[in-house]
Amino acid sequence: MELPDPVPARLVDPSSVSAEDAGAYRLLAADIASGVGVVAARHRRRDHAATVTGFLDVSWDPPTMLVSLFEEGRICEAVEESGAWALSLLRREHEGAANWLASPGNPVEGLLDRVPFRRAPLSGAPVLAGCLAWFELRTTAVHTAATHRLVVGEVVALGRGVPEGDAADPLVHFGRGYHGLHP
Repeated sequence: MELPDPVPARLVDPSSVSAEDAGAYRLLAADIASGVGVVAARHRRRDHAATVTGFLDVSWDPPTMLVSLFEEGRICEAVEESGAWALSLLRREHEGAANWLASPGNPVEGLLDRVPFRRAPLSGAPVLAGCLAWFELRTTAVHTAATHRLVVGEVVALGRGVPEGDAADPLVHFGRGYHGLHP
């Protein structure tokens, strides 16, 4: 049933976004609940990793995923240039690692010294120990979207970081903070 009154709306001109428009967008976009992951790549004999909340399962035939990366971030360059990357889906207990890897300006050297990980079998990209699940991907396409790159990859390896019965408490991002599904 259509309601008679119009939907309350703030009109936005995408060609000239004001500070108020950007603030309103950020406030409302914080209401999107999403899983938390870490994208990692091995590039120029260094490990690169960053926390992400913008990723999705695209297709199961062939298995394909997509991640959104800030175009000026080191992880974006590492993923684009290496052509292969890993996505680790985080558990509630990974909140400290998620905060660390989301921090702007963290060091290139020693980035993962305090984050336990193993290596993906084909690319050698870091996979966080104890993650819910992980996927190793080979990049098939990169699309620019505003200040980000949407990196599409075909899954070339995958696995669990914990036994299936222990995969019940994912780390979730909502309202500009991290949460679990269980209190």
